Amino acid sequence: QVQLVESGGGLVQAGGSLRLACTASGSIFSINAMNWYRQAPGKQRELVASVTSGDRKNYADAVKGRFTISRDYAKNTVDLQMNSLKPEDTAVYYCNAAIRRYWYQSDGDYWGQGTQVTVSS
Repeated sequence: QVQLVESGGGLVQAGGSLRLACTASGSIFSINAMNWYRQAPGKQRELVASVTSGDRKNYADAVKGRFTISRDYAKNTVDLQMNSLKPEDTAVYYCNAAIRRYWYQSDGDYWGQGTQVTVSS
């Protein structure tokens, strides 16, 4: 079994900061990309930030310069530091990872349960 567990969501005023954390655990051979997605009410889930196994990072235009994704390869964790938060950042944030459980398998797509981020104006 593989689990992704997120933490760090909450309520914050506009202009504030939050840090989300995600830990992958279980039977893991390797992890390729680790990503953060978000889904606001009535909207589609969207990619917020990603980091590859080679530490290449990408961000959605809406969060560039405000959010920073970081990864600890030894601990199988990925964090999302969110600064200068805006009300439009309000959403459920999901951790996602491409994980290979055994050397002979291809990567599987795994998701966390989501954590709510609410930014008040």
